[in-house]
Amino acid sequence: MPISLLNGILKHKINFTLIYFTTLTQTKQYKMEFWIKTGQLILSLSILVVLHELGHFIPARYFKTRVDKFYLFFDAGFSLFKFKKGDTEYGIGWLPLGGYVKIAGMIDESMDTEHIGKEPEPWEFRAKPAWQRLIIMSGGVIVNFILAFVIYAMILFVWGEDYLPNESLPDGMAVHDEFKPFGFKDGDKIVAINGEAVEDITDINKLLFIRGYREVDVIHKDGTKEHITLPEGTDQMMFQKNAMHAFTPLFKSTIDSAIVNMPAYEAGLQKGDSILKIDNTPTPYWNNISEALKNKKNTTVDVTYKRGEEVKTTTLTTDSLGHIGVMAQNFIQQLKNDGKIKHKKYSLTESFAGGFHNAYWALKDYISQFKFIFTKKGSTAVGGFASIGKLFNPVWNWADFWATTAFLSIMLAFMNLLPIPALDGGHIAFLLYEIIAGKAPSEKFLTNAQIVGMVIILGLFIYSNGLDLLRGLGIIGS
Repeated sequence: MPISLLNGILKHKINFTLIYFTTLTQTKQYKMEFWIKTGQLILSLSILVVLHELGHFIPARYFKTRVDKFYLFFDAGFSLFKFKKGDTEYGIGWLPLGGYVKIAGMIDESMDTEHIGKEPEPWEFRAKPAWQRLIIMSGGVIVNFILAFVIYAMILFVWGEDYLPNESLPDGMAVHDEFKPFGFKDGDKIVAINGEAVEDITDINKLLFIRGYREVDVIHKDGTKEHITLPEGTDQMMFQKNAMHAFTPLFKSTIDSAIVNMPAYEAGLQKGDSILKIDNTPTPYWNNISEALKNKKNTTVDVTYKRGEEVKTTTLTTDSLGHIGVMAQNFIQQLKNDGKIKHKKYSLTESFAGGFHNAYWALKDYISQFKFIFTKKGSTAVGGFASIGKLFNPVWNWADFWATTAFLSIMLAFMNLLPIPALDGGHIAFLLYEIIAGKAPSEKFLTNAQIVGMVIILGLFIYSNGLDLLRGLGIIGS
């Protein structure tokens, strides 16, 4: 299962991770968001699985190899729907964990061993030349890579691309505490990274965390300029210290709503109020509120706020998580309304070049994140289906849906290329060995390798989804 480190880093250009200072939400809204995300997840995976399996099915049929089954989802015991056309049974299984094609004469997850020890029939997979078998096995991941490129290109052609330049944020950026010792300050504007001008400030964290860029040119709030060189290992520090969002836009601390039955609501705070101070800590921006409430769980605090022209102070007690229960304004919509989020349109030719660029970097960045997985913290950062579901927008938006689907297509292709027996990459590795050595591994070896691969995959499946369950229960952090 793909790891979930990049949920807030790689997804979409204008999709800031904003702090709402509460983990609570109304039950009805939560249920609605859950079903919207679930629907998107099922639809996306269905599209990806069917097209991936077609990548195997089409070359198999082209090379006159019999395909016994073509299934969306797994039909362990029974199927929800099926029909037979020619030699192939098509159907939908009841277990939504992927899908498969069962190719005659191939040792795969079906563990069908009836053909072992018999002479190969001309329609069987094992009877075909190694180069044909290699094309059949590579077809799935090739389709996924092409699909990602096409989707990214069509997103640019149909919807264009949003970006946020420095001039759209007059107050600059909020800086994570871990970056302040390097010389950064709240209100900074990052104008260049590794000598290249920053056109979209939403790229900054990705460039530092994933791509390892270290040379930063900054303009401080007082107008002074500084060149800062970050030390080696900054990316690991960001991961270990939860500083992946090192730079976030500074926004005024104006309340969108106070959560019902939370401390702020009970104290009378309302939509439109601006929080000026918590105890003696000024809070002109939302990040200041987070800092002021740090380590203040179940603690009484004085909140000074402005309503219209009137300044008021109220006393309230934070909850067990240190929250007061206020929601920030929808800054993204506010920026769009003010025309500060810029938009770029693409011609058809430009969209294909841009689609290739986006697909290339999505793959490269996804591979780069694996450097974090082999750490103590990284070992618990993997995720299963729940983590994948969190990638989707809680509000149905087709541009976001297709962007996430393209990213998942990249993930699916890469994961399937891993040289683990039972995955496409394992089959490809054995076929490359056969082509180079001039001799195929024995059927007994391939059968045992398939069993080992399935055990590994099952173990990873249980582990990743088990971590999702523990996160859902609050036993480990998200």
